[in-house]
Amino acid sequence: MERTGAGGTNSNECENVSRKREMSEEFEANTVDSLVDLPFATIDIIDDCGITDVPHINLERSKENEWNNKDKIKKRKKKQKDDQPNYFLSIPITNKEITKGIKILQNAIIQQDQRLAKAMSSDGSFHITLLVMQLLNEDEINIGIDALLELKPFVEEILQGKTLTLPFEGVDTFGNQVGFVKLAEGDHINPLLEIADAAKRTFQEKGILAGESRTFKPHLTFMKLSKAPWLRKKGVKKIDPKFYEKFISHRFGEEMVHRIDLCSMLKKKQSNGYYHCESSIVIGDKNGGEPDDAELVRLSKRLVENAVLKAVQQYLEETQNKNKPGDGSSVKTEEADRNGTDSDNNRK
Repeated sequence: MERTGAGGTNSNECENVSRKREMSEEFEANTVDSLVDLPFATIDIIDDCGITDVPHINLERSKENEWNNKDKIKKRKKKQKDDQPNYFLSIPITNKEITKGIKILQNAIIQQDQRLAKAMSSDGSFHITLLVMQLLNEDEINIGIDALLELKPFVEEILQGKTLTLPFEGVDTFGNQVGFVKLAEGDHINPLLEIADAAKRTFQEKGILAGESRTFKPHLTFMKLSKAPWLRKKGVKKIDPKFYEKFISHRFGEEMVHRIDLCSMLKKKQSNGYYHCESSIVIGDKNGGEPDDAELVRLSKRLVENAVLKAVQQYLEETQNKNKPGDGSSVKTEEADRNGTDSDNNRK
C-alpha cells in the first residue's frame, strides 16, 4: 500500500502532475511545428494534444474515451492537411539594398547564436505573400494562371498608372517564432491591401480555395524557427529580441513592385533560390512593358507542358473509347456492312 502523509504526495498525484507537464510541453512543441516551412507565417494552430486526464474509476470507459479522442485528433490532422495551401501569389524582393541589409541582419543574429543559421530564409527567396491557395492538379494550376491574368487589369485600375513603392523599415516577430522586416506605414498600404483583396476575390470566383481567415498583414520574412525543429531540443524555443534590437528602426530600402508571381511552395526552387514559378504578370513599365527573359522561358515551358498534357489526355480518351463495351460489336457491324456491299457489287 501507498501512504500519504501530511504535506506528502502519492504516486497518482505525481503521475497526474507529470502527465500535465508533458502535455504542456507537447502543446508548446506542436504550436511551433504548426508554423511549417512555408512562405506564409501565420496559419491556424491546432492543439494536437487532445487527450486529457480522465478518472480511473472505469478503465474500459477511460480507454474508450482515449480512442475517441485519438480518432478526433486524426480527423483534425487530416482536415488540416487537406486544407493546406501549396501555392501562393508572391511579390519578389529584388532590390539589392534590401537583400544586402537582410543578410547583414541575419549574420548579426547568427553571430550571437550560430544554431540559428538553419532558421534563416535562403538567398533569392525574399518576397511578400499576397495570397495563399490550394491547387491540387494541372487543371487547377491552369485555372490559377487564368485567374492571375485576369487580376492584371484590376491591379492597373487600382494603381492608375502610378508606381507602387514599398519601403521597409524595422524588425518584428510573430510570437517570437517568425522574424520579419516590417513594411513602413504610408500611402502605399491602401493600394497594396486593395490588390490583395482583388486577388482573393478573383481566385475565389474561379472556384479556387484561396485566402486565410486572418487579416492580411504584409511582411518580409527573414527567419523561422520551424525551419529547424531540432532547435527546440537544443533549448531554442523563441527568437530573443536582443538578437535584432539594433535593427528595430533600421531602414532597409524601397522595393518598386514590378511583378506578381504564382509560385509553388513544394516544387523544387529555381537555381537563384526563388520559388518555382508557374506564371507572372508584369506591373508598371519595366522593360517597356515587355516580359523579361525569365518570364519568356516560363511562358514557353508552360505552353509545351500544356501541349503535352492535352496530347496525353486525348490519347487516353481515344484508348478508353476503343475499349468501351459494345465498341467491338459496332466495329464488326461496320465490317459486315462493308462486306455485304462488296458482295453486292461483285454480283452486279
